[in-house]
Amino acid sequence: MKLPTLKKILLRFYNDYIKEHLGKIIIALILSFGVAGGTAAIAWLLDPAIKKIFIEQNKTLTLLIPAAIVLAFTIKGLSLYFSRIALIKVSQEITRKLGVEMASSILISDTHTIDSKHSGKYISHFLYDVGIVANMVGTGVLNLMKDSLTLTILVGLMFYQNWKLACFALIMMPLAVIVAKSLGKRLGKVTSESAEVSGTLSSFLGEMIKGSRMIKIYQQEKFEFERSRKILRTFMEKQIKMASVLIRATPIMEILTGFMIAGFIYYAGILVSTGEIEINNFFSFLTAMMLAYQPIRSLATINMLFYQGAAAAERVFDIIDTKVTIKEQKNLPKLKIDGVNIKFKDVSFAYPKTNDEAIKNINISIEGGSTTALVGHSGAGKSTIINLLPRFYDSQKGQIYIDGQNIREVTLSSLRKNISLVSQDIILFDDTVRANIAYAKLGASDEEIKKACDFAAATDFIDNLPQAYETIIGENGLRLSGGQKQRISIARAILKNSNIILLDEATSSLDADSEEKVQNAIINLTKNKTTLVIAHRLSTIMRANKIIVVNRGRIAEIGTHNHLLKNSMIYKNLYSKQLSAN
Repeated sequence: MKLPTLKKILLRFYNDYIKEHLGKIIIALILSFGVAGGTAAIAWLLDPAIKKIFIEQNKTLTLLIPAAIVLAFTIKGLSLYFSRIALIKVSQEITRKLGVEMASSILISDTHTIDSKHSGKYISHFLYDVGIVANMVGTGVLNLMKDSLTLTILVGLMFYQNWKLACFALIMMPLAVIVAKSLGKRLGKVTSESAEVSGTLSSFLGEMIKGSRMIKIYQQEKFEFERSRKILRTFMEKQIKMASVLIRATPIMEILTGFMIAGFIYYAGILVSTGEIEINNFFSFLTAMMLAYQPIRSLATINMLFYQGAAAAERVFDIIDTKVTIKEQKNLPKLKIDGVNIKFKDVSFAYPKTNDEAIKNINISIEGGSTTALVGHSGAGKSTIINLLPRFYDSQKGQIYIDGQNIREVTLSSLRKNISLVSQDIILFDDTVRANIAYAKLGASDEEIKKACDFAAATDFIDNLPQAYETIIGENGLRLSGGQKQRISIARAILKNSNIILLDEATSSLDADSEEKVQNAIINLTKNKTTLVIAHRLSTIMRANKIIVVNRGRIAEIGTHNHLLKNSMIYKNLYSKQLSAN
């Protein structure tokens, strides 16, 4: 990471996250004076301790000086404890704020932005990067304050004892700065590489757990085991590489210190022999210099922590700063529902990072309260048409109208409030049946939930669950059958009571018995609603008021079932295949 980028990130971090906690940081700074003063007092007290206790054998000071040393250690220990507590609170507050801002950014991000990155990468940002940023604040800022103050006071004491020896001892400091600067740049690069591998590891673990049944049925345990070994080895190597950079300063500092102490003892011996310094001054000076070793070593690596934290913060900021194109605009009017008529006018759309249009020049008119079915081969563009209505994506060309209102010219909340979606990819939470249904209307009464379940043909199986509506259904409804999950999804949509219903292959993966129950639930859900449905099932197709045949992103035919059987070869082939399958 280049220095201007580092400064820019740290400045933003200070203004947006650190500044509001300056009060606590100032308290930690004041306490750091206690740490520094206590450390210096320990070194300084050795001078009178040697002179008054061991040489002059002063009985009064034999008690007072040890007591003073205990007091110095106590002040240092308590000051360090409370300063750490203060900065731990600050770091955790910042961690919380970063997490909230990332969560908010993800929740409002465009669908294509979410789909462009694996969920494991997002998890890595929350668990890995935010932790590094917290360490930069909790450890880096504390060490910067207490070690700078401690070193300053100890150097002052060293000059007080003997300025010649102090000058000799300070030779080491510029060398430490040079070492730290070179290692800091290296660490920023290694941290970014480690974060990338951490994201890959999170992605792999999520897929391995989610796909455990598929792994077993295809007997690919060995293959996945080898994959895990490879990814974990790469992760281990990056962690070792990062740790080695972090501790690389240690041997360099040890060698420098060895030369310094050797030279110091030699030079001090000359000064003692010439009478320029007494033995008690020498030991006090030596103690101060040895105590200064720790803050020098810490400060020599402090910029590595800031490089590391800045690199992590940059990745977090990338999530927070994600540009949102489809977002709520409060200044727009709310959608006014009249007859719930829908119109697609010259609509074309291409997915991000692709050149080919998924749908081309689509013109559809859907009457309010009617059911319109979209049929066609896989990849024809049916799901794309449905996804444009709630503005999961926005078309590049054309307009979509609801009751004559362009959906881009009304508030997003009022648009989505009037749309419910039931798809084959059922999303349920690891919570109770009640909570999953009430997700459509938080605070719904028991009577409302029960009524929605009655309409969704879900009451009977829910009553037979161990705790009925309070039963925990597991991750994505793991403890329920496919038909049961779909009926809970339909009950949720019924509870929302939207004017527009989107059904995306809602019965495609169900057995005959489950399909019949779900179809009855769908009839209740779509009654008197404007419904747009993607379906391969004959029962759904034949109930539709209008059937639209989609082929290669274009509208091939529009008509009723009987009309299309006579006039559309594509529809006739699709129907024949379904009839044959049934």
